[in-house]
Amino acid sequence: MADLEANPPRVGRLRRDRQAQILHAAEQVFAAKGFDGTTTADIAALAALPKANVHYYFGTKEKIYRAVLDNILDLWLDEADYWITPERGPRASLTGYIRSKIALAQAKPEASRIYAGELLRGAPHIAGYLHVSLRERVRKLSLVIDAWVVEAKIRPVDPAHLLFCIWAMTQTYADFSVQIGAVLAKPVLDDAVFETAAATVCGIVLGGLGVE
Repeated sequence: MADLEANPPRVGRLRRDRQAQILHAAEQVFAAKGFDGTTTADIAALAALPKANVHYYFGTKEKIYRAVLDNILDLWLDEADYWITPERGPRASLTGYIRSKIALAQAKPEASRIYAGELLRGAPHIAGYLHVSLRERVRKLSLVIDAWVVEAKIRPVDPAHLLFCIWAMTQTYADFSVQIGAVLAKPVLDDAVFETAAATVCGIVLGGLGVE
């Protein structure tokens, strides 16, 4: 303990590593069992940590669940803010954003499924976030898309519904991967599937908006 106290950066790294370890395990357990079916003991077992450690870093199952949701929402929306900008223009913005969303569907499918399950339950844990923070983020992104319409860079489109369509098309490769795998006869979706998905969604969106 003395060594840790004498080296605060090491303590910080250890804390971040443990939290990441717990959240990674929690994503898998919540995705498989749902919120009600999951216990902190399940998460601790998969994380290969004592249950006391889970409670030390997060306190309750509810706080772990909310942290998992916050993480995926922050990733999705930070990608949108990064890619959808006036400077990039519609082609680079939408292509970059769609490809980033497909990449996240491949890298973090469990988190996407947890988010979908939360919405299907009426969003009891994140309703406030949806009504305030998400609404504001979509409003700001809509200003960029509306400007493209005014500048005749894309065909007229409702910005919010454009984003809804992109979210639905990209997240389906995480939320419904079992269905996609069955149809394609690929139990595990490989890089080629995700590349085809990204190219297809980009083609549909850009073509529909009349982007040259």
